[in-house]
Amino acid sequence: MTALWTSDEIAAATGGVASVPFAAAGVTFDSREVSAGDLFIALTGEATDGHRFVAQAFANGAAGAIVSEPVEGAHVLVPDTFAALQSLARAARARSGAKVIGVTGSVGKTSTKEALWAALDRSAPGRVHRSVKSYNNHTGVPLSLARMPADAGYAVLEMGMNHAGELAALTRLVRPHVALVTAIAPAHTEFFASVETIADAKGEIFQGLEPGGVAIIPADSPHRARLTAAAEPHAARVVTFGSAEDADVRLIESVWTGKGTFVSARVGEREVSFTVAQPGAHQVSNALAVLAAVDALGGDLALAGLALAELEGLAGRGARVRVAVPGGEALVIDEAYNANPASMRAALDVLGQEPGRRLAVLGAMYELGERSPDYHAELAGPVTDARVERLVLVGEQMTPLAEALDARVDLVQVADAAAAIDAVRARLAPGDAVLVKGSNGVGLSRVVAALAGRA
Repeated sequence: MTALWTSDEIAAATGGVASVPFAAAGVTFDSREVSAGDLFIALTGEATDGHRFVAQAFANGAAGAIVSEPVEGAHVLVPDTFAALQSLARAARARSGAKVIGVTGSVGKTSTKEALWAALDRSAPGRVHRSVKSYNNHTGVPLSLARMPADAGYAVLEMGMNHAGELAALTRLVRPHVALVTAIAPAHTEFFASVETIADAKGEIFQGLEPGGVAIIPADSPHRARLTAAAEPHAARVVTFGSAEDADVRLIESVWTGKGTFVSARVGEREVSFTVAQPGAHQVSNALAVLAAVDALGGDLALAGLALAELEGLAGRGARVRVAVPGGEALVIDEAYNANPASMRAALDVLGQEPGRRLAVLGAMYELGERSPDYHAELAGPVTDARVERLVLVGEQMTPLAEALDARVDLVQVADAAAAIDAVRARLAPGDAVLVKGSNGVGLSRVVAALAGRA
């Protein structure tokens, strides 16, 4: 086992006291995720206390724990376990020589993070660290840093927020050399007065840039000037990407071939051509952002292009699953992890490119505030444009969309994911393509699992 942290290093970083010497190969605060040799951090939250699960963590093979009260087993005792997690993150960042990339945005964060990881891993195999899952909040970001090996060459860290000020704190912990904003769109609008204030909050990522750092922003965004103004006090250079004529990384042409999108782009003075495996204009935009970041780091654009050509969709974020139905099979486009108005439109646009009959299972979009009914109703246009023939709407919040569509599409509205499973099964036939998308809390991943025979 290669030690990620020793008990002495943990104690020095956190100001704690080790009960006995031990070494840990990984870090987690979820006892269900503990693997042999991990360090378990017993966080105390509003809903539960991690100290209740220390015994389970040791039973699962934990090498040691960070705790704020004495326990049986190897541990480091600290006054506050959350503060200790943050201290361990700072220590990991301080000892690292990695080039660090921070990624945020209203949509596309995780997909871009994964694509950037794949692109960099081509030139530095096994030496690129990244956030796993969507660990992008006040606990997920320090955990991702604490997991970073000391000898990592690159680190790609996703940062999210749903309130102003949160990214400012996270980016000062991450201290990126490159800070990338994918896009600005209505998301978490329950907590913001306008999309402009969302742009301001996303622009906080630039505050943590290391000296000489690079800010990467979307050239096509109506908030480009706002993001540029946020970046300029902190960045040595601002790089733009998109289809705008003056974009530093500019789209020349993109053509869907049926097996991928062939893209030509100009990166500075160079012209590059590559394929993006995942369909959709939003994936092309993400790919341009990846090229901008790789170029800012002095990486290999050709290898990045090869990675983009092979990158498949993530579970819950565009994975394409062939499922058996009576008489043949159907395509399920799994977008069940999350949803906001922009990502809904992008996913419906992808569905509209599919041959055969198109179905959609759409769940409510959460955290949209007072305009939530309007945002849901405004999906009527994208549903119609995608030529959706059969539609299953999940949740009471989808009623404005049902009313806006009137009789334009064969639709049924159901209360929850369990009812949606029955509804879509009754409508699915060989050759169909069905999009499954909604906010994570709706639980539409259960629909995908059921259709795929995993539940």
